[in-house]
Amino acid sequence: MSLHTVRWAEVPEQPWRNGGGRTRELLAWPAPGGWRLRVSVADIERDGPFSPFPGVHRSFQVLSGAGVRLGGMDLTPDSLPHAFDGALAPDCTLLAGPTRDLNLMVAGGRGRLWSAAQPWLAGTGWRGLYTTEATTLRAGTQALALPPHTLAWSEDTSGAWQIDPPARAWWLTLEDTP
Repeated sequence: MSLHTVRWAEVPEQPWRNGGGRTRELLAWPAPGGWRLRVSVADIERDGPFSPFPGVHRSFQVLSGAGVRLGGMDLTPDSLPHAFDGALAPDCTLLAGPTRDLNLMVAGGRGRLWSAAQPWLAGTGWRGLYTTEATTLRAGTQALALPPHTLAWSEDTSGAWQIDPPARAWWLTLEDTP
């Protein structure tokens, strides 16, 4: 199994065109110019609408800050990840100051983002893990120490994945393939 990692701190930030925040694109897979799956961490600094992404399924998780009201729903770091149609471009209002947020975007299919509190026993395609705390990813027979704010991913989905010790982390997957 081939595991890849990307650390948030090693990726340059890109300011948003609307001036409302910044994004660090951790992964555009299989290629930046023609991605099928995109994982990013965004710093939202002011209220405003999300950019529209027609044909893209989005999943969103507040990592830090008080939270946001996204399309009428309050989301905090304790909320479950929120999935929505990227074409909707919902309004986003900060609840009490800036937030840092994890985004999973899948073009022409669906992705899934969920807590890594339990092991992941099987996969159907690309899979990943984003952690905000140091932990060890045990993927099949491999053990990979991950520093905070790291994305680990693989195209090989054989074998169980789990983290040890428990950490604030999320599994990510591409559920549909064209």
